[in-house]
Amino acid sequence: MDELEMLRRKKLEELRKRYMGGESTESMPDKPIEISDKNFDEMVRKYRNMAIDCWAPWCGPCLMIAPIIEELAREMRGKIVFGKLNVDQNPGTATRFNIMSIPTILLFKNGKLVD
Repeated sequence: MDELEMLRRKKLEELRKRYMGGESTESMPDKPIEISDKNFDEMVRKYRNMAIDCWAPWCGPCLMIAPIIEELAREMRGKIVFGKLNVDQNPGTATRFNIMSIPTILLFKNGKLVD
């Protein structure tokens, strides 16, 4: 790697830290993380930008979009973190956000739900 490329990467990492809440790209997951009633608030606080896929194993459309969510998590690493919330196993969070049908994707920016 030449010196110019190293400087570019260093500057890019500094910008990510400044605008992504201190998270470096290397520490951000490149696949969806499992979200539960217990860790929901912690994860939304930890990652500045999150997309949470609310799903269930019996839901056909949920299973159809799963590979797309996986691909987006890889492609958008460093910009947004993807999570998966099984609504059958985590009814508290599903009720809290009034999830009546699935799949539902919840978007959070700076810990707040985006309308």
